Amino acid sequence: MNSALLALRHPHSPPVLLPEPGAAFGLIVIGDEILSGKRADKHLPKVIELLGARGLSLGWAECVGDSPERITATLRRAFASGDVVFSCGGIGATPDDHTRQCAARALDTDLVLHPEAEALITERMHDMASQQGTVYEPERPENIHRLNMGVFPVGASLIPNPYNKIAGFSCTGAGGGTVHFVPGFPVMAWPMIEWVLDTQYPHRFKTGAWVERSLILYGALEAALTPLMESLERDHPGIKVFSLPSVDHPEHGRHIELGLKGSPEQVAQAWPDLLAGLAPFELRIGPELVRNL
Repeated sequence: MNSALLALRHPHSPPVLLPEPGAAFGLIVIGDEILSGKRADKHLPKVIELLGARGLSLGWAECVGDSPERITATLRRAFASGDVVFSCGGIGATPDDHTRQCAARALDTDLVLHPEAEALITERMHDMASQQGTVYEPERPENIHRLNMGVFPVGASLIPNPYNKIAGFSCTGAGGGTVHFVPGFPVMAWPMIEWVLDTQYPHRFKTGAWVERSLILYGALEAALTPLMESLERDHPGIKVFSLPSVDHPEHGRHIELGLKGSPEQVAQAWPDLLAGLAPFELRIGPELVRNL
């Protein structure tokens, strides 16, 4: 193997360990271009959308620049968290791509050339040569360098890339956190994230099993509503109470959206208590909103 290739072949990869049912979903977006404002992040709203379509929600998100030390520290926390985490960006093979190397450091393991990833990259290079009307030459420096995009931490499993066959990868840490690494390009990342969700976590889907029910309240103060919110969560375990204030909504102007999240049965049981608790405030109440999660 040419010395320009940065790792050895790894004979096989074990399957990704599934998280505990209560594990949160997290997102890491990597790249200086996001923090500098050169590009606007599109992953956060899309991942929220993809999770929401499956009755899931995002528990946390972080944005990290192209600093190997910060990326490694962020990934180390993710691997120790027990959560399901999607990491977007930095898995290429240019000098400003550090994610693969940082993942290996965070896992205290080595980087190796994944044999399936190598085969897919080679297939891609054959396709590119054919499209250009040339012959694939494996020993050309640029072709050897491209194989570095298949160099992953030991034990990684592949995430297929339908756009150009350059796979992403998944790793699970000793703390139970599983991180799924995809490119920064949305056209590649989003189908890959969907594939992970639909193949690895269908047992977590809750479509139709959760509901969000809320009211628009005019002239309310969050501080005054806090005791009611606390009593609702105390008296109805499993219910999540939320308050979303707005000062310049195009339709409702200044208002608070106060509501409940939970199973349809739980929300139905707690709803009368919410209405009864609001009665003493004599607020002007707007429309009721219901959304199935």
